[in-house]
Amino acid sequence: MMFSSSAGGKKATPQQEMVQVERSDSASPFWKAPQRDTPPLKRPARDSSLVVGAAYSHADILKFDSLNISGSGSRPRTPPSATSALERVPTQSPTTRTSKSPPFKQYMNFLSSTNDDWTADEAEDMYDYESDDGDDFGLPSLSNMKRRTRKKAEQSRAHLDDGLNGGGRERRYSNSEDIAIERPAASYPMPKKSEGKILRPQYKEILRDPANALHLINHPSIPANATPKEVDAINSRITRINKFKKLLQASTIPLPDLRSLAWSGVPEEVRAMTWQLLLSYLPTSSERRVATLERKRKEYLDGVRQAFGGGGQPAPGSSAPPRGTNRGLDEAIWHQISIDVPRTNPHIELYSYEATQRSLERILYVWAVRHPASGYVQGINDLVTPFWQVFLGTYITDPDIESGMDPGQLPRAVLDAVEADSFWCLTKLLDGIQDHYIVAQPGIQRQVSALRDLTARIDAGLAKHLEKEQVEFIQFSFRWMNCLLMREISVKNTIRMWDTYMAEEQGFSEFHLYVCAAFLVKWSDKLVKMDFQEIMMFLQSLPTGDWTEKDIELLLSEAYIWQSLFKGSSAHLKGQGGEGSRSASMNFTL
Repeated sequence: MMFSSSAGGKKATPQQEMVQVERSDSASPFWKAPQRDTPPLKRPARDSSLVVGAAYSHADILKFDSLNISGSGSRPRTPPSATSALERVPTQSPTTRTSKSPPFKQYMNFLSSTNDDWTADEAEDMYDYESDDGDDFGLPSLSNMKRRTRKKAEQSRAHLDDGLNGGGRERRYSNSEDIAIERPAASYPMPKKSEGKILRPQYKEILRDPANALHLINHPSIPANATPKEVDAINSRITRINKFKKLLQASTIPLPDLRSLAWSGVPEEVRAMTWQLLLSYLPTSSERRVATLERKRKEYLDGVRQAFGGGGQPAPGSSAPPRGTNRGLDEAIWHQISIDVPRTNPHIELYSYEATQRSLERILYVWAVRHPASGYVQGINDLVTPFWQVFLGTYITDPDIESGMDPGQLPRAVLDAVEADSFWCLTKLLDGIQDHYIVAQPGIQRQVSALRDLTARIDAGLAKHLEKEQVEFIQFSFRWMNCLLMREISVKNTIRMWDTYMAEEQGFSEFHLYVCAAFLVKWSDKLVKMDFQEIMMFLQSLPTGDWTEKDIELLLSEAYIWQSLFKGSSAHLKGQGGEGSRSASMNFTL
């Protein structure tokens, strides 16, 4: 890779760039430096008024003399933290830019010190990033839109073209030591100065045993002017929390009793530990909990070092570059992850920080290489975020972690624990719905078919209208099953919904079907008045932006009704639904 321009703003000449590339010990294997006896490629002068191309779906008329190729744009990054200050959370996180290119850093050290001055433009063309217009679910590629405003100098493009000549489409492996240089240039938000002191002073005790966080729960105070109804609601919440605490602090935790508790208003300290128990990540015995956590977290970190530190092996028959101490990154997997993570919850500030994105990338990549039968599939990037957000919330004091907090300010031990716990809980979740993500995704196909039949029993009028308008269920419900409705509701509401999924024996594989049925029928009165185009546009952008926890609880209650009526009744699901099915089901509407 080539070094970017210096802090003084002077641009290196093509000859200087060639010398820098030839001297670099970390040059990418996907392009070749020109031979010493070969003169540099010369291009004829171009008329400045000549239109040279168009981008995206509309014509952006570009002029070469107006292109910004200086590469001097500001790129706020996660502030580095000194080793001596690892246990301290800074109140401010100023971002500075060094005047010379930083040395290579091991991938595992990126949270404490990131590389600002590596240029990643070559990697964009190398992996065909510019051909990526969006994902399978209609979201545009944010990295693509950023790249539209940047063009490289012709000299750099000429060198890159030389290296790509004759390149096939085989699976490729990276020869780089630093993951940061293999991504498009990104712009990360600056943390707010008022959000510095966010870490719990007792975080070390919580790291050792999540049960220590239960002692830090503060019960809501009752306002002096509270109405009797408000007083009853607060007292009811305190009672629920105390029931959770009593069970979670037992020497042996009874999971059936834990599943039977009501989740409304549960704090993050309770939620995080309960999720880990219900997913069988934590043992029910308190004596084994500390040792298990330590062992599983170490196992994950060892897996990260192996995956990103050269432990992987090239696939048979692949065109992998010479393997020295290089990482051997599987580019077929990494390419998709690297474009999906930046557009994961792009409307939430927490997920736009570099530390967050790099953590999610490691989780997804390690999971993919450990599960070759499915590998990484779009949608899994959404499923990891509730775990990451819940476990992160255990260590900080501010309940609103979605904005104003750069996770890169936290101690490395905290980020490692959040990342490892998220990885193992994601693994447990996906183990139960693995056929959703293998070839042809038969699990999703089966659930979509069951949703169509279930809708015919619950609301025959809606089912007939969708059939009349030639609306196929696969067209709108595929991502409902693939992403577990995470593209339709907020992360906070998803977390509340997953509370119930965790408490169910087959929450993600079975109960989710009835939630989707209740979700679809909820819009029945509007859908039956729409034509095909209106239905598809409505279902792709449902008005759930202002939904609260109460809306989710009502949806879950309706889903319980349909489950009690139709679960295990194959004859009902196979029926086409008569006129009486709608009227009968109306008696159960909340």
